[in-house]
Amino acid sequence: MSQEDKVRQHLQQLQHNLQQLALWQSSPPEQERLQSEQPFHLDTLEPYEWLQWIFIPRMHALLDAEAPLPSKIAITPYLEEAMNDIAQLELLLSPLIDIESLLNEPA
Repeated sequence: MSQEDKVRQHLQQLQHNLQQLALWQSSPPEQERLQSEQPFHLDTLEPYEWLQWIFIPRMHALLDAEAPLPSKIAITPYLEEAMNDIAQLELLLSPLIDIESLLNEPA
């Protein structure tokens, strides 16, 4: 299985886990909330909203365009802090840790 296929699989698992934790939203946030220039849209989105409306779509767009994937990412440290009150946080972290491991591997 290619790196890209593995990333897609982990993104699907992340979406599934967001849904399982009832954090998946059926409607997008207001457009202005998606325009933040802050990392992780700290000033406008909840961390799980950022995953759903920014991270997952951007990763799929890169994969669909066969564009280079980021070579260094670190999302889980932020989520561990920002979402430490979420029960079963490990469900969100697990697929992200797998994605980080894949993308941080030397080529």
